[in-house]
Formats: sequence, structure tokens, C-alpha cells
Amino acid sequence: MYICITREESSDYAEVYELNTMAFNRENEAKLVDLLRFSDAFIPELSIVAKINNRVIGHILLTKIRIQHSDNSTSESLALAPMAVHPDYQNKGTGSKLIIYSIEKASELNYKSIIVLGHENYYPKFGFQPAYIWDIKPEFEVPKNAFMGIELSESSLKNCAGTVIYPKEFSLV
Repeated sequence: MYICITREESSDYAEVYELNTMAFNRENEAKLVDLLRFSDAFIPELSIVAKINNRVIGHILLTKIRIQHSDNSTSESLALAPMAVHPDYQNKGTGSKLIIYSIEKASELNYKSIIVLGHENYYPKFGFQPAYIWDIKPEFEVPKNAFMGIELSESSLKNCAGTVIYPKEFSLV
């Protein structure tokens, strides 16, 4: 079973919508992806699909976010959200391939960090650490260890204490 990991194309949009709906058992994440594609936060190279025989079986999206500091200045980062894998391919490494590829691609594009709200036992194997170690927090209540970050360049989150500000599209779904 060969999995092709590649940039999402417009011809993939309907399959990505269906995939997100199926993976999450609701349309919120699918609608979020659609909204983010047409926002200033969207980075086409970081909307990535996994395919088998030209069928989309996975999708991951990284979009621009800001970390607002106490002096009201901001730093740029990326949000990893959402990531979806077809139920038939979950727990078989597809999600891991998407995460690894997206981290590599974000680094190639000179982004310095990624923030994720996710399973505290899953993301650390890719290098994510609880964001509180950098004094970075979300703008909403979440379990402390589920809000994580990864530095794509050394010490890139060292002086980034503040609150993550997500694009408005996140609040629309």
C-alpha cells in the first residue's frame, strides 16, 4: 500500500470535505477547512493530503496564527488544525506521515514553530511539548497538556510568551 503525500489541489476539495466529515463524525472541521482556504491565514503548500490510488485518505492543514505578547506585539506561528484520516486507515501510520511531512514542509518554508491542540500522548512523539513551558497559552480553556508547540528552529519559542490568536474562521464553526 503506497501512500502519496502531496499538496492539496482544488480537485481534492470535495474529498477533503467528505474525509473531515467522516473522520470527525460532524461537519465542523470540514467547514473550517473550507473557510480557512479563503482566508489570509491559508498557506497552499501546507494544506497536505495523503492518497492511495488517487483517493484522499488523509488531510492536514497548517495555517498562520499570531502569538500576542503582554506588550501587544506579536510573533507568527502556525496552527496544526485539523488533521483527519479516513477511518479505514486510522492507526496505520497515515497521520504520522502527514505530521512528519507537514513539519518538514513548514520548516522548508522558514516557519519557526507550530502550535497544536491535540492528544497529549500522540503529538510528543513528533517533538511537540506542552506550550506552557514557553508560557504560551490559548485564548480559551483547554487541558494544560493538550495545548502544545514545536520549535522548527532552535529557541524560536523562547521569548514568545503570550496568547495564541487564531484566525476568525476558527470561531465561525
